[in-house]
Parts: sequence; C-alpha cells; structure tokens
Amino acid sequence: MHRPDAEKWLRRFERAPDARARLVCLPHAGGSASFFFPLAKALAPAVEVLAVQYPGRQDRRHEPPVDSIGGLTSRLLEVLRPFDDRPLALFGHSMGAIVGYELALRLPAAPAHLFASGRRAPSRYRDDDVRGASDERLVAELRTLGGSDAAMLADPELLAMVLPAIRADYRAVERYRHEPGRRLDCPITVFTGDRDPRVSVAEARAWAEHTTGPSDLRVLPGGHFFLVDQAAPMIEAITEKLAGAALTGGRP
Repeated sequence: MHRPDAEKWLRRFERAPDARARLVCLPHAGGSASFFFPLAKALAPAVEVLAVQYPGRQDRRHEPPVDSIGGLTSRLLEVLRPFDDRPLALFGHSMGAIVGYELALRLPAAPAHLFASGRRAPSRYRDDDVRGASDERLVAELRTLGGSDAAMLADPELLAMVLPAIRADYRAVERYRHEPGRRLDCPITVFTGDRDPRVSVAEARAWAEHTTGPSDLRVLPGGHFFLVDQAAPMIEAITEKLAGAALTGGRP
C-alpha cells in the first residue's frame, strides 16, 4: 500500500499497471515534475514514469524547499519504499542526476539503471556561487542555461514566487560533495550536450569512475537542455536499457 506522502512527491502522468519497469525522474534546479510529462507519454505503457515534485514549487509552492541533496535523498528514500515490486531505474537531469546518484547509493537494492543527464560526475566540482548571487545574476544564469519560461523570467511577481525554490536548489547542489570511496553497483548511462556550458565531455565521462558496473556515454547536440530537442535518441536509449533490465528482473 502506497504511503500518503507519495501523493505529494510523485506524479504519474500515465498509468501503466502492466509496465515491466519503473523510472523515477528527478528534475533540475528550479524544475518540476511536469518537465517529464512528454517522457512519461513516450515510455508508457512499457515503462511507468514516476516524476518527482520537490517541495516549494507549483502545487507544493507553500512548502519550504529542501536545500540539501542529503535532505532530498532521505525524504525520497521513504517515499520510494513501496515501489520495489518491479525493476526500478533512476533518471536525473542536472541537479537531479546528483540526487539520483545519492539515491542509488542508499536504496536497499541497487537500481536497475541510473541515467545521468546534463551533469558532471559527482567527483567533479567547479567554483560556482550562484546560490549567493543577486536576483539579477540568478536570472541571468537561468537565461544562459535555457529551459526556463522566458515569460516567467520577465514577470517580477512570478519570479518572487519561484526564486526561493531555485535558490534553495542551487544551495543544495553547490554545497554537495560526494563521499570518496563509495561506488555504485549498477549500470550508468550518461547523456550530455556537446555545447553545455556547465558540463564538459571529460566531466561527463568521469561518471564511469562512480560504478563497478558498465558505463555508457552519449554525447548529443545541444546545450544544457539538449534533452528537449534530443528526446528521440534519449527515449530510444532508455527503452533499450530498461527492456534488458525487465528481461533479467533487474539489470540489463
């Protein structure tokens, strides 16, 4: 029986009762569950997508945001506990990839697969300090990366509503440091854009150092939100990997 908290944290845009696998999708900084609506439509009914809704945005905008990766991971571990009746995989974009990595480390059973998109490996850091920047600089950063509604960025009232959650997300990911010596025991597929200003191909390739399992790097055309225009090859890769996981009852 699903815990009540799951209804707050997870969105199922497409019911897939006979799905061979589940894919938990974790948004980027400032992102929401609705970002994964097209992916849920594309993968159903073979794969059921559980899109995570972090506190502090959309229908959870009145809840305080969580400003640490550890805090998000701890809450999600409890939420996901009832969903272990079939192979479970994780997909995270940008900040979501780090949340997915920490979840994969802490889940009672290793996930069938981790898909890390638009994020350098957990052991690769940059001297970013967006979390403490002015609102103007934070908005400029969002414009540089793309993926945010231009009308929202130009509306002071909307910005006042969303910036606290965005700033909390940047605090979480910029303060994050992985624990050396810990490695996953599951396959990782890494997606990155060839013109992403925040992730080099070398930084994306370094995800291979974080698992004892196989690692696959897919470099696609585009910037930080390459996945919007490159959905087709990503969906093809995810479908292929999860088909293998379902056949073996776990990993491909």
